[in-house]
Amino acid sequence: QVQLVESGGGFVQAGGSLRLSCVASGLSFSTYGMGWFRQAPGKEREFVTSIAWTGGKTYYADSVKGRFTISRDNARNTVNLQMNSLKPEDTAVYYCAAERLGWGRTKGYEYDYWGQGTQVTVSS
Repeated sequence: QVQLVESGGGFVQAGGSLRLSCVASGLSFSTYGMGWFRQAPGKEREFVTSIAWTGGKTYYADSVKGRFTISRDNARNTVNLQMNSLKPEDTAVYYCAAERLGWGRTKGYEYDYWGQGTQVTVSS
């Protein structure tokens, strides 16, 4: 079955960096668009960033543009999220997701598979 396993979350001070990774199995990874979403306590899940199957197209929420970078390694079935200049408002559970059309979509309902999430906490 399909599994998406996130890692790399943790606790960091404002201005710091973290790198999240998501390893996929049970699907043809190189044909899927991949995305990262997050959900803070008491808030709805929101789009963070996504990448098309080729890696040639990426999309970012305005709140993370210039600070976060998504990348993928199709040989390793991995998608990464480099997060720099972290702010307390970035605190959330971060979820990796896969969508079969491969476009790198921006709406959660367009995604077919989800990971369990990894907690990111940024202190002020």
